[in-house]
Amino acid sequence: MMDRKWWHLFACQDCATRADETRQQILASAFEEIHRRGFQAASIQKILKRTGVTKGALYHHFPGKLDLGYAVVDEIVRAYVDSIWMQPLAQADDPLTGLQQILRQSGEQMTREDISLGCPLNNLAQEMSPIDVGFRERLEKIYRDWRGAITGAIKRGMKNGSVRPDVDPEQVSLLFIAMLEGCLSLAKNSQNPDVLYQCGGGIIAYLDSLRAANNKTTRGVTEQNA
Repeated sequence: MMDRKWWHLFACQDCATRADETRQQILASAFEEIHRRGFQAASIQKILKRTGVTKGALYHHFPGKLDLGYAVVDEIVRAYVDSIWMQPLAQADDPLTGLQQILRQSGEQMTREDISLGCPLNNLAQEMSPIDVGFRERLEKIYRDWRGAITGAIKRGMKNGSVRPDVDPEQVSLLFIAMLEGCLSLAKNSQNPDVLYQCGGGIIAYLDSLRAANNKTTRGVTEQNA
């Protein structure tokens, strides 16, 4: 069931490439539990039940629940953001079109359950950043690197003439992530996919507004209506 879900897609691919199968099974099960219930309410017993491993085996790999939570952030949540956003943006000649394509592809892959559960990165940031410095620092590093990937892509776009020369790349990266996380939060609260798609359309329009005058295109509108 997990490989049908957007948030789990890259986690499962990652699991399949690792030598330590037991450790990866525990991580995947922990991610599922944390994503559904939050870290504080996550049950070690339910994680063990899903995997079929013993408590001793879990504590062999992770000394405590906090260590397990940190590993979920470092290895699964981080891998998701890296695979979906950072790697594609590093190869994008036209960053605005690249961001729009990622948005559309992600939206097509999301299920109603994904929408109801919300963004695991944002969920953990809201829950754990105020109360645990280890979570806060790890989550901020992901956000910081994500912003850096967008900033770098926008700067390349400015150099090659696809992005307006008057934009602030760092501001764009902050606004983009804030808008996206806000859209996901609104959709989660409303339990309505239409809210997400309408909000995503607004982000796509914002990105089109950043195109250089000699690179104006109706591609964003055309693809959105296709």
